[in-house]
Amino acid sequence: MKKQKGFSLIELLIVVAIILIIAAIAIPNLIKSKMAANEASAVGSVRTINTGEVNYAASCPATGFSTNLAGLFSGGGCLGGQGIIDQVLSGGAKSGYTFTEAGVTGTDGLNDTYTTIALPATVGTTGQRAFYSDQTGVIRYTLTGAAPTNASNALQ
Repeated sequence: MKKQKGFSLIELLIVVAIILIIAAIAIPNLIKSKMAANEASAVGSVRTINTGEVNYAASCPATGFSTNLAGLFSGGGCLGGQGIIDQVLSGGAKSGYTFTEAGVTGTDGLNDTYTTIALPATVGTTGQRAFYSDQTGVIRYTLTGAAPTNASNALQ
């Protein structure tokens, strides 16, 4: 009688079951790691926007702060304000987060204040925390992904 070569169906099923068990353990950790990386990227991007706003206000004293993210890339009518942040961030979406920024015109006609908000694109998948900052430079957050305000917890 010939000896058969290869694997039996039982052996293959056992190997597949082992691979599925390992995947069930690894995938949740992978998602948590990706969320942590996205949140760290969002905090870094908010810091970049804060620095960009200070540079914009210094380069464009007749304007003050930029009125939106696109203005930190295009200059928004001020040549000194061009290219302060990269094109991806000025588009408002990066690393699973959406960014909005709004400058507010004061009584002196200058944009005296601004607010920046970073929200996870999908709460629980791309990130859990939402971030907020303004002209003070303090970054604040909420744990639920809801839009934070200047009364939210500050990052330490």
